[in-house]
Amino acid sequence: MKHTHTYTLHNDSRVTVGDGSLLLIAGPCAVESAEMAFEIAEFMVKITRRCNIPYVFKASFDKANRTSVDSFRSIGMEKALTILSDIKVKYDIPVLTDIHETRHASVVSEVADILQIPAFLCRQTDLLIAAGKTGKAVNIKRGQFMAPDDMQYAVNKVKSTGNLRVSLTERGASFGYHNLVVDMRSLPIMRQYAPVIFDATHSVQMPGGAKGTSGGNREFVPGLARAATAMGIDGLFLETHPDPDKAKSDSSSMLPLSDVEQLLTTVLKIHTIVE
Repeated sequence: MKHTHTYTLHNDSRVTVGDGSLLLIAGPCAVESAEMAFEIAEFMVKITRRCNIPYVFKASFDKANRTSVDSFRSIGMEKALTILSDIKVKYDIPVLTDIHETRHASVVSEVADILQIPAFLCRQTDLLIAAGKTGKAVNIKRGQFMAPDDMQYAVNKVKSTGNLRVSLTERGASFGYHNLVVDMRSLPIMRQYAPVIFDATHSVQMPGGAKGTSGGNREFVPGLARAATAMGIDGLFLETHPDPDKAKSDSSSMLPLSDVEQLLTTVLKIHTIVE
């Protein structure tokens, strides 16, 4: 079922979500270094311009929900946000990053065009309202424990601030321990309430399934992305890295940069038929 919800990214009329085009949100799991972030951004900008797909660069400034206290979290909030700001300016593209606490909202909104609410925090009323009050677009990831129709209440919390720039992201549901499964029915259900993004890389995670870190099965990313696009989505979310096995977080689920263009070419063909 096609929805009627659309929004334009704040200060960027070129990128509209929910208007029939397919948005791409992609980048590394986290800001590991300036060199790595810029390498990925430059590569992705070239690909998305060739494919003629609207593009948002993503990277977390802090991974606050790592399984182990010993896992990599951040190079520092100020440093990471500066890198995101520099990428935004150099490549003239919108950027997205997560927030985990209400105090992050105003600071991060000075840089990010989209504030992302992590799946584990999608019920946190104060966080959703703080994000909404910034006026920036808010992307809410569906919690692995949430029914798709219950996500309407998360959307309404943001909209209660007067901010209508809200999207929902599907990233799989808990299926026993250390496993996720994607119920494709969630996409049209959530699309009744807001534009829907499909996160093809987190959907193949095995949370906490690698002895203190999250495992994953990246070989299933292309198939899930194709299936979700055929079901009907407004955007695709991918985490990518030049050498995923050496990434500091989510190494098992990220897609190699070298595989991105082929996947985009395929899903865009499917999207054209579906839409």
